[in-house]
Amino acid sequence: VIMDGASLEPLKIVSTRGMTVDTQEFHPEPRVAAIVASHEHPEFIVNIKETGRILLVNYSDIENLGVTTIDAARFLHDGGWDSTKRYFLTAANQSDAIAVVDSKERKLAAMVDVDKIPHPGRGANLKHPDYGPVWVTSALGNDKITMIGTDPKRNEEHAWKVVSVVRGQGGGSLFVKTHPKSKNLWVDSPLNPEEAISQSVAVFDIDKLDECPDWKPDAELAEGESNSCYEVLPIAEWAELGPGPKRVVHPEYSEDGREVWFSVWSGKEEESAIVVVDDRTRKLKKV
Repeated sequence: VIMDGASLEPLKIVSTRGMTVDTQEFHPEPRVAAIVASHEHPEFIVNIKETGRILLVNYSDIENLGVTTIDAARFLHDGGWDSTKRYFLTAANQSDAIAVVDSKERKLAAMVDVDKIPHPGRGANLKHPDYGPVWVTSALGNDKITMIGTDPKRNEEHAWKVVSVVRGQGGGSLFVKTHPKSKNLWVDSPLNPEEAISQSVAVFDIDKLDECPDWKPDAELAEGESNSCYEVLPIAEWAELGPGPKRVVHPEYSEDGREVWFSVWSGKEEESAIVVVDDRTRKLKKV
C-alpha cells in the first residue's frame, strides 16, 4: 500500500501475488518482509518473502506505477544498507544466502552464500582491520558471525564475498549492532535454548577482529583451544527482574553512540526492562 506521506491516505494498492523464483509455483498470499527507500531513485525496495523476489517500486508517477522485479531467493526477510547506502543487503534465510541489490543500477549485484538461517536485522557496517568495509550478519541456525566485503571500488577482491567468519555465543541470534563512533560490535542471542546465552550479549572489539580465530567446528578444536574473541555481558542479571525468561534482544544505540540500549523480554505476567550500557566502558548505566 502506497500512502500519502503527510496524511497517510492510501494512494495505491499493489498485489504481491506471483510465481516463486525457484519452483515457478503460484503463491496466492506472499508476505512483504521489508521495505526500504532508495537513496538513488524515487523508489521503494520491497522484499516479497515467499516468492523470493525483490520489487523496485517507482513512486514518481503513482497513476502509472513502474515496478521492476529482481529475482533473488526464498525466503526474503530483513536487511540493511552498506555504509555508502548504495547497496541493500538482505537475508534469504531459508536459502542461507544474502542478496545484494545495487540501488543505483537497479539490479542484483550478488548472491552471497552464508549459513545457517541468516538473521541480520539491518546488519552492521564496520571497517575490518584486514578487509576494509564489511557488513555483518549473525544467524538463527548456528553461532557464526559472518562478515561480507562491501567495497567494490577500493577492495574489489573482497567485494560481495564472505571474508571472515568468527564464533559468537550461539545460535538464536536476531540482531547485530555497531555505531560509526563505536569500536564495539554487539550480538544478541535471544532465541538460544541455553538460559545463560539468551540472557546475555556478546561484544567484540572491532579493532581486534583480525586477531579472532576463524570459526571451526568444536570437533576440530585442540584441547584447551579457544575459538572465540568476545566479552559476555550479563544484561538480564543487571536488570534484576526475578523469575522469567528474560531474553536479551535488539541492541540499539543512542544517536551520539555513547549508549547501547537492550530490551529484556520476560513473559506476559512478569516485568520486563530496558538496560542501558555505556558503550565505551561496557558498564551498566541504567535500568
